[in-house]
Amino acid sequence: MESKSRVVALSGGIGGAKLVLGLSRVISPGDLLVIANTGDDFEHLGFWISPDLDTLMYTLAGLADPDRGWGRRDETWTFLQAQDQLGGETWFRLGDGDLATHLQRSEKLKAGVPLSRITAEFCRRLGIASRICPMSDDRVQTRVRTPDGWLSFQDYFVRRQCEPSILELVYDGVEKARALPEVLQALNDPDLRAVVICPSNPYLSIDPILNVPGICEALADCSAPVIAISPIISGQAVKGPTAKIMRELGVEPTALSIAKHYGELLDGFVVDETDAACCRDLDIPVIATQTLMLTLADREALARTVLESADTLAKSL
Repeated sequence: MESKSRVVALSGGIGGAKLVLGLSRVISPGDLLVIANTGDDFEHLGFWISPDLDTLMYTLAGLADPDRGWGRRDETWTFLQAQDQLGGETWFRLGDGDLATHLQRSEKLKAGVPLSRITAEFCRRLGIASRICPMSDDRVQTRVRTPDGWLSFQDYFVRRQCEPSILELVYDGVEKARALPEVLQALNDPDLRAVVICPSNPYLSIDPILNVPGICEALADCSAPVIAISPIISGQAVKGPTAKIMRELGVEPTALSIAKHYGELLDGFVVDETDAACCRDLDIPVIATQTLMLTLADREALARTVLESADTLAKSL
């Protein structure tokens, strides 16, 4: 019997993009479809900005800045410097090359082109063989309730550097958002080998995707194993405010808490070797390995481990 080849990954930005890159290098890139969080999207200085989509595109195109993890490498900042000189807002850093992406996206959206079609065209022009899909063509915007009131996501995340405590998270517009037919078709594909929930922030990056009507149901019904990778290692997030947010929401920042957050959606759970003991009582298979991805080899190794685990799990489903 011919082995299954298709892989669907759910991802946010920097952390998820690392594993997505690894996946794209250990399977045929055309067999990978990435569902990207767009709850972080917002309008700024007249541009419509999709941070996670851009991070995924730049990463798969080999254009991402390796130090920052976001934006384009070898970026210049002439626009931002001139903006500052004229007294304009500079809290959200827009590089000169990055501006072209935002300008083209904004112009096409104003002309009525769906975000998914724009993203596909960008990927084609950047030479990306894998498919990157926004979680919906409809606008969903993450908002954060803090002691100072409600904040838009980028106001909380970038302008205020995640300093305010989080009391509540909502995804405005998600109840009316429609999942892309391409995404639902991929999750129903009989050739689907695995669904991978990348080590992205579950509250800020993965939950917006899962809350789009139809996606959770499609994941529950799909024939392939659903495997998540913990973004928490030894009680800390590799990057970003995941552990801080968990504490503020009254959740212990552990790999076990991440598994419980996803609950019955999972068929398997990948944790760092240092967290194997805390997850031993889970009622799903736990795969312990090195999950810290410092090098390209690390990304590829973790991708192989995830897919090999999915192949093993598929035999018992």
